[in-house]
Amino acid sequence: MTDICILGAGIVGLSLAHQLLEADPSVTITIIDKEPEAGLHGSGRNSGVLHAGLYYEPTSIKAKVCVAGAKRLKSWCEQEKLPVLKCGKVITPQKVGLDGQLDVLLQRGKANGAIVELIDEQQFLELVPDGRTASGRAIWSPGTCVVKPLMIVQRLLQRLQEKGVKFLFLNAQWTSNYKLNQINFADGTSLSYGHLFNCAGLQADRVAHQFDTGKQYTILPFRGNYWELRDPKHFQFNTNLYPVPDLDIPFLGVHVTPSIDGTIYLGPTATPALGRENYKGLTNVEPLGTLAFSRHMLNQLFLNKKMRRYVQEQAFQWLPNNFLSAAQAIVPKLKMTDIQRSNKVGIRPQLYNKKTHGLVQDFIMLDGPCSTHVINAISPAFTSSFELADLIVEKSKVFNT
Repeated sequence: MTDICILGAGIVGLSLAHQLLEADPSVTITIIDKEPEAGLHGSGRNSGVLHAGLYYEPTSIKAKVCVAGAKRLKSWCEQEKLPVLKCGKVITPQKVGLDGQLDVLLQRGKANGAIVELIDEQQFLELVPDGRTASGRAIWSPGTCVVKPLMIVQRLLQRLQEKGVKFLFLNAQWTSNYKLNQINFADGTSLSYGHLFNCAGLQADRVAHQFDTGKQYTILPFRGNYWELRDPKHFQFNTNLYPVPDLDIPFLGVHVTPSIDGTIYLGPTATPALGRENYKGLTNVEPLGTLAFSRHMLNQLFLNKKMRRYVQEQAFQWLPNNFLSAAQAIVPKLKMTDIQRSNKVGIRPQLYNKKTHGLVQDFIMLDGPCSTHVINAISPAFTSSFELADLIVEKSKVFNT
């Protein structure tokens, strides 16, 4: 028997356990994950950027938790003596016609509590000598940082183990008997719980469906491939450089990210994946899932001009020449000989609403039978982790029953 069962040992599940113990140190918690260790999927493959909170509608959950969440995670890293690269971020229009979006982003950022300012071309080139602003303006976000995600996950896991949290790894085969508040494992054992939190990331919708919850939603996996500079010394990138995003779709475009170890990454792409763990080539392909993905995408292409724009501009960036063209829009002197494919690959578990035929932009947390299902914890979930965890705890009302 455990008071709290958490499915998924990624940043959301671990942060949730941390905050539950902050609220009540006596609570018993068991975390179940199908992998041999924590952070092997979304959390460990994260870009590491602690976002400033510019992009999100001020009324959204993302806006509510991002700025405060970034401050809390940065502070926690400093307390734990984990490395934090305080490098800031510049957002630049890759086309003159996108200049007006800078004003929208500036207004959103200020409304959300972020520290942001407009800069001119001279200021831009001082920050990013090898970058380009198509309009002569850009946004500077001095508070944006870069961390090492897997290091954070591992340290958080360590701290939770020290506080008595029990971890059950390699438990992929289980079934829910939610009427009895019970998880039944393939080996015949079972675990009873008081409340269950579904933080299963790439599998969160499938888990929710086992609890007869959220059946109008499904996850569409988008693969994010990165490239990196062969020789960072040939370029001057001491800050993040992002293009102005299309605010109608949930992808930020190819950007430049410096890392703590000195590698300069470019990416990620936002390419439809052939499976939820299809990190490379034809490995972990899900034929039925791919067919469903294709059907949903076709529906959107017919109904949604925003998705037609995504297909035209981003869906084929996995092709080297397309990727290079996207990168050159903000780094003009970049050549194919300057970059190489990176081992860094992630899958974005993008939630899709089958009733409205649209991609879901905000975090989604659903109530189930003695359970809470976090089925859309995409960016900035890592940035917001502690703040988001508090919101999930509040929504669950586990300490009000």
